Amino acid sequence: MSRIHFENPWGALAMLVVLLGVALWIARGRRRHASLSFSDTRPFRAIPPGLGVRLRHLPTALRLLGLALLVVAFARPQALFQEEEVLTDGIDIMLALDVSGSMRTEDFRPKNRLAVAKDVVAQFVHGRRNDRIGLVAFAANAYTRCPLTLDYGVLLDLLDRTDFATREEDGTAIGMGLSTAAARLKDSAAKSKVIILLTDGRNNRGQIDPLTAARVAQALGIKVYTIGVGKEGEAPYPIDDPLMGRRYIMVTADIDEEVLRGIADPTGGRYFRATDSKSLKGIFERIDRLERTEMQVRGYTRRAERFASFLYPGAILIGIELLLGATFMRRLP
Repeated sequence: MSRIHFENPWGALAMLVVLLGVALWIARGRRRHASLSFSDTRPFRAIPPGLGVRLRHLPTALRLLGLALLVVAFARPQALFQEEEVLTDGIDIMLALDVSGSMRTEDFRPKNRLAVAKDVVAQFVHGRRNDRIGLVAFAANAYTRCPLTLDYGVLLDLLDRTDFATREEDGTAIGMGLSTAAARLKDSAAKSKVIILLTDGRNNRGQIDPLTAARVAQALGIKVYTIGVGKEGEAPYPIDDPLMGRRYIMVTADIDEEVLRGIADPTGGRYFRATDSKSLKGIFERIDRLERTEMQVRGYTRRAERFASFLYPGAILIGIELLLGATFMRRLP
């Protein structure tokens, strides 16, 4: 960002006062000038005015404009360029998202749990700056959808295309999702490493126990926030019947809160429960405030002289005015 600054404004004001004094002195001296008197000027009216008559105000205009440019140049205008250097250690964040079939439950109306979770995660990503973020999706198995990256556009595109697991891959492998996310952070040199794990169930698949994966994360210095999603009591779950079409059955959320707390607490993180879309958004806002990157901003100001852009044109205009006054538009006393 740049702006114009005048380094010598008082000098320009002094020059303007001097020029005004000179102008008044010249005007006073011209009050008495030679003239010829004619008893009848009608014969001269038939004579068409020449080019010199039409341009009789040009020298004055050139002089005034040239002097105005010289006054601005004398004020010594400068272009100031403001620059900032942001110094940050950054935070590496892995998002572990449950995509099992139970995430189809529509207790976060008008959308299901996964759709709402994706919307809230996208808002969370939009609010970050200078932090690498990655995405792991898990059901019966876990896989990396996006490694740690600063390219939030790619991350958001992959998040948008993340869908439910197929019937063959259905299940909830919390331990696998957590360990896959931890593996992505294992070699990170970031000052802070964080996993945000979101699920609506309990571990029923995978070769790694959730608490074992939590101990691995703790050993690697990774803080884990766990979020259980699902309202208390029964909620509608859609079933697409090839003959009868879509129908709903009522299901009860089966969140293993004890295990989710057991994952978060030893790592220095926290467990949260989201019972609707509003509370889920509030949880991510709270995590966003807890895991903020510390930034140091250094400001720099660069100056560039701009007086020449006014000095040279002003001198040229005054030179043209003097040349016209001495030749083509010369005035006789």
